[in-house]
Amino acid sequence: MLTYTLRRILGMIPTLLLISVVCFTVIQLQPGSFLDQYLEDPRVTKETVASITRQLGLDQPLWVQYLTWIKGIVTQGDFGYSFVNGRPVSSLIWERLGWTVFLAVLTLIVSWVIAVPLGIYTALNRYSKRSVALNFFGYVSLATPDFLVALLLIALVLNLGGTNVGGLFSPQFIDAPWSGAKVMDLLGHLWIPMIAIGLEGVAGLMRQMRASMLDVIGQDYVRTARAKGLAGRRVLWKHAVRNAVNPLISLAGLSLPSLISGTIIASIVLNLPTIGPFLYDSLLNKDQYVAMTLLLFSALLLLIGNLLSDLALAWADPRVRFE
Repeated sequence: MLTYTLRRILGMIPTLLLISVVCFTVIQLQPGSFLDQYLEDPRVTKETVASITRQLGLDQPLWVQYLTWIKGIVTQGDFGYSFVNGRPVSSLIWERLGWTVFLAVLTLIVSWVIAVPLGIYTALNRYSKRSVALNFFGYVSLATPDFLVALLLIALVLNLGGTNVGGLFSPQFIDAPWSGAKVMDLLGHLWIPMIAIGLEGVAGLMRQMRASMLDVIGQDYVRTARAKGLAGRRVLWKHAVRNAVNPLISLAGLSLPSLISGTIIASIVLNLPTIGPFLYDSLLNKDQYVAMTLLLFSALLLLIGNLLSDLALAWADPRVRFE
């Protein structure tokens, strides 16, 4: 297993290098540039624009710009310079990336804790009224955009007398040092983004678990276990659930980046300090190094998520071996 893990990690290097080329090419293909705002301003002379172009390194050939960017990442951990914020990209993304991963992982864990039992229940009681109601809830949740759920939750809280419904902290705790009161304030704000971002994931996982359980409980080895007189609970958890959950583990690696890149509008609505709104703003402002870095980190999270899901699948299913 260790050899396989090291081989996968080493294989990420050329993959990330290729992804960096794609990210750089896509960003360069977008029409216009950051300098357009200066060209359209009659108060800015052409000499000033040329000077800014040289300072930002945008007068260099594209291949030189790419190699300079990659060299800075590999040798110094320098992801470039934010044209809009006037600061290095690395100083801007770490805090947002931390909150992004925190929200994504927490939402993923809560979604699994809720969705897997619901999927098992709806599979074992597929004709009951509760199962029908849960399936209907799943269809509605899958069809409802996350930003609409966020708006409905904001309206609900405001109608109930709440005030601070955006962000992760109340204004007095944003720059305050960590304390018990700040943690409680975070927990008080955290439930809205978790529901808005995780509701669709809960519904999708529940449907997948239900379909997988319905397929597994009809298999011969489950019927054989029952015929041998094993207890129903033992048959359910050791034979049925253990095999039914494997497809969900395989797909878990894809959930992490989708929670980041697929919730940009909801993050904007809820004013969350994540990389989704930051990526959106960088694309609008043509802040190329910020956009390329965030896209590269999203790809890295996808590779890490797939590796972790493969390792978890090998741990959960003894039939899977990579050596």
